[in-house]
Amino acid sequence: MFDTLIDKLKNGTYITLETTPSHSPQFLPVIEKIEALGLHNMVDGFSTTDNPLAKLKYNALFAAKMLQDHFNKPVIATMSMRDRNKIALQSDLLGANEVDVRAILALTGDPATISDQPHVKGVFEGDSTLLLEMITCFNSGINYAGKPLMLHPKPIYPFAVVNSFAKNPKTLQKKMQKKIKHGALGIITQPVYDVENAKLLLDLLDKANYECCPDQKRAELIMGLFPIMKFRTAQFLSAHVPGINVPQIWLEKLRLAHAQGEEEEYKVGFELSKTLFEEIKALHPKIHLMTANQFQIAKDILL
Repeated sequence: MFDTLIDKLKNGTYITLETTPSHSPQFLPVIEKIEALGLHNMVDGFSTTDNPLAKLKYNALFAAKMLQDHFNKPVIATMSMRDRNKIALQSDLLGANEVDVRAILALTGDPATISDQPHVKGVFEGDSTLLLEMITCFNSGINYAGKPLMLHPKPIYPFAVVNSFAKNPKTLQKKMQKKIKHGALGIITQPVYDVENAKLLLDLLDKANYECCPDQKRAELIMGLFPIMKFRTAQFLSAHVPGINVPQIWLEKLRLAHAQGEEEEYKVGFELSKTLFEEIKALHPKIHLMTANQFQIAKDILL
């Protein structure tokens, strides 16, 4: 299962779909929506998010297990450094390993100060590279303290993230190099909204791979795509989310469409997003689709 996913990442077309567990003790409704739309037949795998924006949600590892068992497709489970110390991180990796949740997206995590839980404190014993180091240790049969595990774990496949835009592109390259050095096999970008931006990211990754370890590790870039259907969404991403660049032409077209009503706004947003998906797929067919559980949009984009 995971070998096939990694082979597609390195050698073929690779499309994964993000799922966000709900503020609920049940994840099955998300699975049922995906199945009803037939989305599981349109992607190579899934991911599960881990309490994004520090808001309480269903556990990402349990959600990954359910998705994987139901669809027999690999799932990349996100693990945030915000909520766990070194003991909890390794304990979760051990438990997940036995039930075959073995693709892990290492994330530093949003600050606890924006959480919906009262007086919550972030752990942050390190950034996401600490988790990547732990995975390297586990894949070598030892824990982070260097002590041999009683049994050698099954292989764990580490993924990482990177911003899609920076005023100084060299900073993105350095971040890529750091994550490659710590073992990331795939690096998922924040949403991309411009093909030239995508080309720049690919160039930066090539340089990062070469300068990090030209004869050893190599990571693949996975383009994050988040369809925008509303002007207010585009404006929010442009003004308030660092590491993302929404082109001015998108903002202008969505602004004009917004003035003509919801139907026109959706139509323009979908056309922009669908065209971008096709262009990115032609350029670099390794895509991570994010729709905030708006799975009908995901299906329409993928058709």
